[in-house]
Amino acid sequence: MTQHGIVKLLCNGNVIPAPRNYEDFKYALEHSACPSVILLFGDINILPELLAQAREHKKRVLVHLDLLGGVGKDKAGIVFLARMGVAAVITTKPQLGKLARDAGMLVIHRLFLMDSEAIKTGANLLKGYKPDALELLPASIPASVITELANMTGLPILGGGLMHTQEDIAVAVRNGLMAVSASKRELW
Repeated sequence: MTQHGIVKLLCNGNVIPAPRNYEDFKYALEHSACPSVILLFGDINILPELLAQAREHKKRVLVHLDLLGGVGKDKAGIVFLARMGVAAVITTKPQLGKLARDAGMLVIHRLFLMDSEAIKTGANLLKGYKPDALELLPASIPASVITELANMTGLPILGGGLMHTQEDIAVAVRNGLMAVSASKRELW
């Protein structure tokens, strides 16, 4: 699948809703035209209900593994999520990304960039492991860094974090991000 094809699976514009609570999740399902929603909350007790609601609205659910409670961060936990119908995962851990790929899920590798050394460390993490996309945090990264990582990895580059206005999103996209995740309803 092409870079643009992956991004189209995730969003139909430049923003993927990333709700942090149940009320925002319901709002994203009902008011966002985006085909995907990133869960930044929850646990395995409410996940079946969230997945059922997403299916009713024809939405794909992406789970941030570090923020989902009650599921083992191992092969059994990943297979469990895949069988439940989780379409994609976001993770900072290559070993979990590999397991998710093996289970048939899309994988977005999240990379926190604080300095130049983080770029090298991130590129090294991706050796021997090819996620479907890379999400950089914060999304307000300089264009030169986005270009460097896109060239190094060959992956679609997404961004997340510190998006407060439509102008923030426009700048992030102009800088080279293919899309951003955002937690603020007014940005969806």
